[in-house]
Amino acid sequence: MSSPSPLPDNLACPRCGGGFHCGVDEGWCACFGTRLGEGLKRQLRERWPGRCLCLRCLAELAADDPDSQVPARPGPPPVRKDT
Repeated sequence: MSSPSPLPDNLACPRCGGGFHCGVDEGWCACFGTRLGEGLKRQLRERWPGRCLCLRCLAELAADDPDSQVPARPGPPPVRKDT
């Protein structure tokens, strides 16, 4: 009986354990719109070297960092009134 192969690092967020997909190796990832401050980036590299965090965790950490910027989530589409 063979043992299961290990999962790739980006299938579970190391902070919350939630599943996600990092697209950085594909040339575009949803996190590209989030701008993290240099201090926060340094902390993340020290705590989780070589790992990616899910968007929710990045947004939570960036919200508490004055040097970071998180893009606003798009709201619902406008209601169309047929006249």
